[in-house]
Amino acid sequence: MAFNKLYYKIFKPKKKNEFKDELKINSYRRKYQEIIDQINKLVIEKKELNFLHSGTSGDLIYSFALIKKLSLTHKCNFYVGVNKKFTYEYYKHTGEGYLINEKMFNLLIPLLKNQSFFNEVKKNENEKIDINLDLFRELPWNSTFNSPRWYFHIAGEQADLNNSYLDVDPHPKIKNRIVIQRTFRHRNIYINYNFIRNYEDPLFVGIKDEYEDLKKQIPNLEFYDSRDFLEIAQIIKSSKFFIGNQSVCYPIAEALKVKRLLEASPDTPLVQPVGKDGYDFYFQPHFEKWFKHLYNKSK
Repeated sequence: MAFNKLYYKIFKPKKKNEFKDELKINSYRRKYQEIIDQINKLVIEKKELNFLHSGTSGDLIYSFALIKKLSLTHKCNFYVGVNKKFTYEYYKHTGEGYLINEKMFNLLIPLLKNQSFFNEVKKNENEKIDINLDLFRELPWNSTFNSPRWYFHIAGEQADLNNSYLDVDPHPKIKNRIVIQRTFRHRNIYINYNFIRNYEDPLFVGIKDEYEDLKKQIPNLEFYDSRDFLEIAQIIKSSKFFIGNQSVCYPIAEALKVKRLLEASPDTPLVQPVGKDGYDFYFQPHFEKWFKHLYNKSK
């Protein structure tokens, strides 16, 4: 194989791309074609489907668009793989080296059980799986397209991403706040949040050290220690609008289709807003422009 690569590079450079494509095709046929064909067959023939997803939490939520669509014609059971280790470095992730650890699962499960499109939802305990959504991490594709679509291409079904795919009631008490989550990961180095200090009612719903870091830019920022992700989703549902980078809270806002602003990632652009009232920003003047637009729209 190494000789073939060297041969094409030296003697037939015009054929190099064709050779690379041939390697990719052969790899797909050897490792994944049978799996994809089998999933396609199961979706057509079965009326009850078992899904597995091992995280991360935001990636898990993006899979709901697919499952909600399939729930119109199938019973859908959702099993969460817990304590699957990262195979790459993930800066300051709260899962302690796992995509979803026990603590994160306990925070997620109230939100998962609140979804009407799941027939059953629980921790994976060696159930027979029809559709392993973890495949998105290994299939031979470029994953830098909109995250919900990863799962469309695994199961061969498409959902309208203009529509909500998360079931949540408004929060009973916390309403009409500018809700923010900003993790240490996926930050855009070209922007800052300083101007938000001029607005009332900013509320942070992430973890404490992320809040304390952002409070340096927004002195009037308040912190709310949510009991779980269901309560966070309720707060986002009831917000004036939401701002966040690529972490678990932005997928919640995107799935709810609330007014939302995404801090676009320069390095890993895996997420794009779809539908009404969804905006992203890359540079400072556009951040302030769309912030003011949503603020005025929410009055």
